[in-house]
Amino acid sequence: MTTDFDAIFKAYDVRGTVGDQLDADGARAIGGAFARFVTAGGDTAILIGRDMRPDGEELAAAFASGVLQHGLDVVDVGLCATDMLYYASGKLNLPGAIFTASHNPIGYNGIKMCNAGAAPLSFDSGLNTIKALAIAGAEPTAAQGTLRYHDLLNGYVEHVRSFVNLNSLKPLVVVADTANGMGGLVLPAVFEALPFHLDHLYPELDGTFPNHPADPLQPENQRDLCNRVLEINADIGLAFDGDADRVFLVDEHALTISGSVTTTIIAQLILERHPGATVLHNLICSKAVPEAIRNAGGKPIRTRVGHSFIKQVMAETDAVFGGEHSGHYYFRDNYRADSGLIAALVVLEALSRHPHGLSDLVSNLDRYASSGEINTVVADADAVINTVAAAFPHSIQDRLDGLTIDMGDWWFNLRPSNTEPLLRLNLEAPTLGEVQARVAEVQALF
Repeated sequence: MTTDFDAIFKAYDVRGTVGDQLDADGARAIGGAFARFVTAGGDTAILIGRDMRPDGEELAAAFASGVLQHGLDVVDVGLCATDMLYYASGKLNLPGAIFTASHNPIGYNGIKMCNAGAAPLSFDSGLNTIKALAIAGAEPTAAQGTLRYHDLLNGYVEHVRSFVNLNSLKPLVVVADTANGMGGLVLPAVFEALPFHLDHLYPELDGTFPNHPADPLQPENQRDLCNRVLEINADIGLAFDGDADRVFLVDEHALTISGSVTTTIIAQLILERHPGATVLHNLICSKAVPEAIRNAGGKPIRTRVGHSFIKQVMAETDAVFGGEHSGHYYFRDNYRADSGLIAALVVLEALSRHPHGLSDLVSNLDRYASSGEINTVVADADAVINTVAAAFPHSIQDRLDGLTIDMGDWWFNLRPSNTEPLLRLNLEAPTLGEVQARVAEVQALF
């Protein structure tokens, strides 16, 4: 076994390079560990899916054998997007695991796991235990589990469509770049029989990513999408990551729409259907997000960054929706899980109902300038954070996630990376010039 358990167990999932950090023997050990972990909660079967990466089939089969050897059944859902796995976990009330490395390049693979009902698993709420069990190992049980296959695509398509009023949809011209990822499977199935004119870039499932990396957060990976939007005068562009759980938007002028603005678009439409409901936003979202939620009659609640925190707060507050600036969008009626496709459809309904283009729809929603996330290598993140906090003694401060300082007309969040010696700075101010000046002011304290 060459699996490096210390390297691959992250804050929210398992991920690493195949061969030197993760191999089939390691996947089998993790499968057995996951089986023992969920058995303690009374579960008797585990859902297993995989994305299109070339080594996914071998790794998923090894993981399944580990589950079966420890007496639990396996429900194999085959090729699927991450949000399909969450849908199945919620619908069937089973724990699940999908082999995917999301937006990482060829050579990487990993495992996203969840408890029954799509409930989240983080390192502090179970992955640490699964890691310890995988390292310790255990003899197979006398009784072997059974393997069965389950096709969930049709049920998933119907579920995704249930989040919009299909009669409101108009024949918009939509360019979608699924980057040879799992969006190539789910997007055409959801869009079939809908009135959109779909122009689909790189729909072939190919985990070698022959066209560009499946990481739409990087502007260079949106270049083909933007060019195509302008070429065919499309109404909107959609960029999905490798496992299709995140979506990024570009408008009819090929300008990128931020995750904060997308959160606002979705929140406004959902609040029409759920007046007065609670809506979550993570703490690096623009101040414009809670302002718009209040204006729409909703109750905004600010959360830490990360899906396990958002899902926990959703459960505690019965929030109907939650958005992250990074392109993850969570829906209460989707078992509190995130879904790029549900988010895309809700935006398309909002655009269908708007008399003008997407740029006009968002024109009043993007009221502030932002720095984007700036990463800086530091020797001691806690010491830097304390120094910065002391430099703004008259500000409003909190430590919900790193350090947030609010100066009234500008604010910033400084938080350490979970896995690297980095500090991540996000800053917002009224103008780009002020953003640049304030960033320099804060960074001078590092």
